Amino acid sequence: MSEMKHPVLEKSKIIKATVISLIVGALLLVIAVLPAEYGRDPTGAGKLLGFSKLYVPEEAGTSSLGIMASNPSTAIIKLEKAGSGPDVARPIEADNPPPPTQLNLREDETKVVVPAGKGIEFKIDMLKYGKMKYEWTTANGEVLYFDFHGEVKQEKEVKEVYFESYTIANSNNMVGTFLAPYEGKHGWFFRNTGNEDVTVNLRLKGQYTL
Repeated sequence: MSEMKHPVLEKSKIIKATVISLIVGALLLVIAVLPAEYGRDPTGAGKLLGFSKLYVPEEAGTSSLGIMASNPSTAIIKLEKAGSGPDVARPIEADNPPPPTQLNLREDETKVVVPAGKGIEFKIDMLKYGKMKYEWTTANGEVLYFDFHGEVKQEKEVKEVYFESYTIANSNNMVGTFLAPYEGKHGWFFRNTGNEDVTVNLRLKGQYTL
């Protein structure tokens, strides 16, 4: 019975292979692991290759719909914040019948800059039962407080304008369809509590005028 001879690697080749493995491991740590697991990207390669998108801060909440950006210091939004207070009566114009014809269909894209530490509104005019699709997202994923609401068009100017809130939340993105419940102005109030201006990219398609 012949004796089997196993190949023996030279010591220099073993050292070379070990050094290469260490270099590859270090590169993976810096390029992939740090950006994805700890949100650190010293070389910028993690963002370029998409690993930074995998990072989720510990305070970020999750749901069945996916990962949602959140701020633990953000106040809870209460039911009482939705629309005008009980001392502002709903205008009778809100019950007017819809018009026989709607506004022409149009599509727009625009940018709204929300100054640091301030709020700003963006509104459009719609007739009763006018339809619209909308999408907005912040340029760099910043989370803003917003109130998507509408104001009834009234025949006479009033001191306190009645409004109804459709959605109030803190987010960096919103998409939906909308059916105007009455003729008037409808749109968003954005509030930026950060220290830098935030750009909102807005897309609209429907029956409205700017």
